[in-house]
Amino acid sequence: MAIKKSELYSSLWKSCDELRGGMDASQYKNYVLVLLFVKYVSDRYAGVEDATIEVPEGGGFQDIVNLKGKPNIGEKINEIITNLATANELGNIFNDADFNDADKLGKGKEMQDRLSNLVAIFETPALNFSKNRADGDDILGDAYEYLMRNFATQSGKSKGQFYTPAEVSRVIAKVIGINTATSQEQSIYDPTCGSGSLLLKAADETDIKITIYGQEMDNATYALARMNMILHGHPTSEIWQDNTLSNPYFKDDQGGLKTFDFAVANPPFSVKAWSTGFNPEKDDFNRFDGYGIPPIKNGDYAFLLHLVASLKPHGKGAIILPHGVLFRGNAEADIRKNLIQQKIIK
Repeated sequence: MAIKKSELYSSLWKSCDELRGGMDASQYKNYVLVLLFVKYVSDRYAGVEDATIEVPEGGGFQDIVNLKGKPNIGEKINEIITNLATANELGNIFNDADFNDADKLGKGKEMQDRLSNLVAIFETPALNFSKNRADGDDILGDAYEYLMRNFATQSGKSKGQFYTPAEVSRVIAKVIGINTATSQEQSIYDPTCGSGSLLLKAADETDIKITIYGQEMDNATYALARMNMILHGHPTSEIWQDNTLSNPYFKDDQGGLKTFDFAVANPPFSVKAWSTGFNPEKDDFNRFDGYGIPPIKNGDYAFLLHLVASLKPHGKGAIILPHGVLFRGNAEADIRKNLIQQKIIK
């Protein structure tokens, strides 16, 4: 019997209740999402030969279940998660959830009980992900979005920091016409990919499994993107953690920016310190040549021009920006004029 969304949402929010008090929402989301990830890949891939994700001995959810009630549960959960990460070359994507952090989870018996109760919630038969999809619906993807929305609200942060709403993502995908993709050699890129929701929704608009690339500056959010790609069946996606403007990762053989068939972005709005780490007047990637340099205290057009430079000659991209880009003057007016005259904007 397929899992119901209401059951999943209810169980996940109960898990959050176990963690409230020692940390705020922006922190406890890491614990809940990491356990959700481990539970999911264990249900789907443990014992499966040549599986997309290897669940090694001592690296699965059942190993975590076996720790319930034990005094060293936090330390051992860290070891299990490290084993899973090492087996799949996932690097440090789980580093933001230290299950042995006494400051966040309590000391001694308090940590033992809190983590045991948390694990028990994920152990319930209702949360069996061996069959993820129900009626063609990606139930786990929806659960991720549910958590993102609630964590953003709880922590008082913009929801856009964690994810782009599904409805907006689908509109963006249609704007760039990704449904016209004809080959797996084609690619889609997001230079500020956040948790990867926009990339995933855009990629899902085509039946062709095109190659996915993304970069994200925040380490915790980058970790969510890596997990999100695996959860949604794109384990080979290339997601990199670094500052896209000062240190873009994806480059061509000549050291210039790698270009893509499609690109999408929902960057942070009106960033004031966007040029930290490099000199826009001597940009190694010539992103501002022919357009102009954005004002030093407003990075909206910096992200747009990076996106333009990252597209193939006939590539298509879409970016979400504050409406001020349509009418602000001075340097931004010059950039806007040059973009229109060069027929970059459709």
